[in-house]
Amino acid sequence: MATYESFIKLNGAVGDLVFYNLNGKNVVRKKSGFNKTAYNKSPTYEKVRQNSFEFGHCSKVGKIIRLSISNYIELANEVLLYQRFAKVMTNIKDLDVEHEKGKRSVKSGLKTNEGRNILQQFQFGNIPNFNQNTYISLSLWDRTLHLDKKIVADEVVIVSIKIDFENYLTESFEEEIKLRNQTELIFKNHFSEEDDVILFVAIKKASQIVQMGFV
Repeated sequence: MATYESFIKLNGAVGDLVFYNLNGKNVVRKKSGFNKTAYNKSPTYEKVRQNSFEFGHCSKVGKIIRLSISNYIELANEVLLYQRFAKVMTNIKDLDVEHEKGKRSVKSGLKTNEGRNILQQFQFGNIPNFNQNTYISLSLWDRTLHLDKKIVADEVVIVSIKIDFENYLTESFEEEIKLRNQTELIFKNHFSEEDDVILFVAIKKASQIVQMGFV
């Protein structure tokens, strides 16, 4: 990029040069070598297209999940949480062995035990998540949340999140359950077994969240 002085004001392309005004200065630069048609079809850009598609996919999935629990994420008070969460989506996507590179998805990555573990280990700011002693078991009609016996709380919030990976949409149900010294809580199964569902849990003590994360 260079500046120029001339009594003739130029604006637009002339040959391989582009003239325009930037912050009150006359600027000239060479045309970009980017070609949209070549980008879409040329083998030279194949890896770029693959990375671009997967990056966009992970960003979109991360965003819709975050939006479904936005009220809780705000409590973490972490400005760059969205970046860490996008990285988690990428790590989960990398576990997809069903599709070739460029078509891998978070959905397929979450089908693996390692993918689920990566999601469950994500911590929101300084708020502790859960260890292996807190987990979900499934039955035909309902689900059971098994809590670590060391957890001291009086209320549990369970958010069931159904993810539409094709259209990047979510549907969620939030259920609040009062604790009375029990370590097993039965809650409703709001979606069918065929749906792609993840579960977010928040543990409260005196109305304050003391633990939260995916289970």
